[in-house]
Amino acid sequence: MKQTKTLIWSFVLLVFIAAIYRIIPGRPYGFAPQWAMAVFAGAVIKNRKWALIMPVLSMFLSDLLFQLLYMGGLSDMPGFYEGQWQNYILFALLVFIGFAIRKISVLNIVAASLAAPVVYFLLSNFIVWSGSGGTRGLGRPMTWQGLMMCYADGLPFLLNSLIATLVFSTILFGSFVLIMKNKERLVRVDR
Repeated sequence: MKQTKTLIWSFVLLVFIAAIYRIIPGRPYGFAPQWAMAVFAGAVIKNRKWALIMPVLSMFLSDLLFQLLYMGGLSDMPGFYEGQWQNYILFALLVFIGFAIRKISVLNIVAASLAAPVVYFLLSNFIVWSGSGGTRGLGRPMTWQGLMMCYADGLPFLLNSLIATLVFSTILFGSFVLIMKNKERLVRVDR
């Protein structure tokens, strides 16, 4: 029971730390832990409902903080905007990439850490281009060329999210593996 409580508090703390990190001024856009958190949650958390909630809750909390800063005149970026709900759905979908990890290995984690931001990039930019995000494609024409222009607009975000996901996945999965090894070592000592 004590281990379960500790694990729950660890995940709650992770959600809050990731939410606060995302609102740090001057942080490169796209360099955030939520992609890695989605992969990690899908791979590690047994309860799929909680695995889906964890990255979405972190995004929501950071968006709420962004909105409060925006309303207080401390940020130029609002936390909530038309079509925001689609981002939450996309982050929940990224957890399925983590669900696909059957065995935690460096290769599987790297593959999932690269796949998550690429899938998000492709889907989110398509949503923006198609106008269903409320932005009417950022003025890009509703043609193949317009879609490619919209993808080109998002390339800096993609690069930052790829690097961030690799960095934060290393931290999350690395910490998890170390904790699990120490737990095994403690169990062997108790016998």
